[in-house]
Amino acid sequence: MTSHPAPSRRTAAKGALLGAAAVLFGASPAEAAFAVRPAPAPAVLRLPAPTGPHPVGLRTFALTDPSRPDPWVPGAREVMISVLYPARTVRGFPRAAQLTPAEAEEFAVLAPLVRPGLPAAGVDWGAVLTHGHRDAPPLPGRRPVILHTPGGGDSRTLGTTLAEDLASHGRVVVLVDHPGDASQVELPGGVRRTVLTGPPDPETFRTMIATRVADLRFVLDRLGDLPLAPVMDPRRIGVYGHSAGGTAAVHALAGDSRITAGVNLEGHLDLDPELVAGLARPLLMFRTDGFVEAARLERSWAGVRARRVLLPGANHWVFCDYAHFVPRLQDAGLVGAAARDALVGAGDTRRAAAVVRHGVRSFFDRRL
Repeated sequence: MTSHPAPSRRTAAKGALLGAAAVLFGASPAEAAFAVRPAPAPAVLRLPAPTGPHPVGLRTFALTDPSRPDPWVPGAREVMISVLYPARTVRGFPRAAQLTPAEAEEFAVLAPLVRPGLPAAGVDWGAVLTHGHRDAPPLPGRRPVILHTPGGGDSRTLGTTLAEDLASHGRVVVLVDHPGDASQVELPGGVRRTVLTGPPDPETFRTMIATRVADLRFVLDRLGDLPLAPVMDPRRIGVYGHSAGGTAAVHALAGDSRITAGVNLEGHLDLDPELVAGLARPLLMFRTDGFVEAARLERSWAGVRARRVLLPGANHWVFCDYAHFVPRLQDAGLVGAAARDALVGAGDTRRAAAVVRHGVRSFFDRRL
């Protein structure tokens, strides 16, 4: 077998110059085939701006519950939260990235595994900026507090757009991560990956929901200790969640008297039918017409007293930031039509997201 020596730096540089010349001055197909072409730049995604009159501040906190063991790894339970709030000013306070550099590096690997159809390469996940300004001073006044719990396997940051919109309209929103369940989350000791390798079995799902509900209660216990406590009204508490987060949100609403109202974004409610059937507090529930588990969802919702909204032409992950990411990835040729349909639906995702945003905001405006 004949071996070929690696090109020298001079040879590589010459090849690059010839490639540039072929682009600038034209070349035959044979010549162009040997031209050196730069790799395409990674796609940079953007989140839509919030619609409210207030700029948004953001602070992140790591909380540890020494009284509760973590169900997935040895040690006490740790929880990461991001608090979004109307800011007095954002001048001099930079916008926060959606993911930390370490989280973005992990998510680039995990994305097509936790959400089949997402690209394995070609996206700069670390370049996505939120509209939350880190450590900006809060606008004075006590405001309703709304907790958010994300979809199963998702990190809290995928609920950024809806949370920022609520904060821009004068609410304090607490995004809660659930380590071990979340695809990735950076804790003080480093990045922790999900334990899920596919759809959870019934026992794992039950553990997930119980852990999430306990996380939400623990966060409520600790709100008064946070530096932002003066702008939070503990008498006006709401909760909302997507998918497994919707399940957890309804269970938390039914079992914790501190929570006044809740929103379920396409979460099953067949885990504890008696608990949710006895729920008498205000509840709003959304679902899509594309969800593959629609029949099970409808059966589990049958005895629940709640207002319901159907999103036509949409699918399950339209309730989070994938509603804004997936169409852009399709435009860039990184996601196919079938994958888009399976993730967020073939319809107008901007319209669907706007309906959710307005519906959730109006509901909490009335109920808190």
